[in-house]
Amino acid sequence: MAEKRTLARPYANAIFQVALERKTLAEWSQALSALASAVSDDDVADILERPGLADEQAVALLTDLAGAIAPDVADTLAGSDGRNFLLLLAEYSRLNVLPEISVLFNEHKDLEENSVDVDVTSATELDESVRTAMTTALEQRLNRKVRLNLAVDAALIGGAILRAGDLVIDGSLKSRLGKLATSLIR
Repeated sequence: MAEKRTLARPYANAIFQVALERKTLAEWSQALSALASAVSDDDVADILERPGLADEQAVALLTDLAGAIAPDVADTLAGSDGRNFLLLLAEYSRLNVLPEISVLFNEHKDLEENSVDVDVTSATELDESVRTAMTTALEQRLNRKVRLNLAVDAALIGGAILRAGDLVIDGSLKSRLGKLATSLIR
């Protein structure tokens, strides 16, 4: 069977175009994220794969679950675009690719908005001034609007690791100590 990302691509492209035309990118991003969370649950996936489940029932179930996960998405999914989109996915047995659709949609959205998510893992919590300076420096280097996703990992000892797509900047003390140890062994 084809890779899920390949199966998801035309649906992600289509719903992105609809959201772009209607200026509802943020709403659809949130809705697709909630739908992806819903179908990623093993129990929900089992229910959706039941042979006797009608498309309407699957759509109603997902709409309800997504609304429970993120109440703001109810209007987006209840509208004709949301309902037709989900019915189309159900008809062609593609509800299971909603996580990939969500990822692809958000990639399109980031390109449209000229923005990027940067995952920052630091040894300690970063204060506001460091986050601001880091955001400014990254925006200049990447020439895009930056959204920081922060995490703390004390095992880094000091410094931080930044990931933005394929770009990885490892400024952790753990990494530097590892390089030093390797050079001393040689």
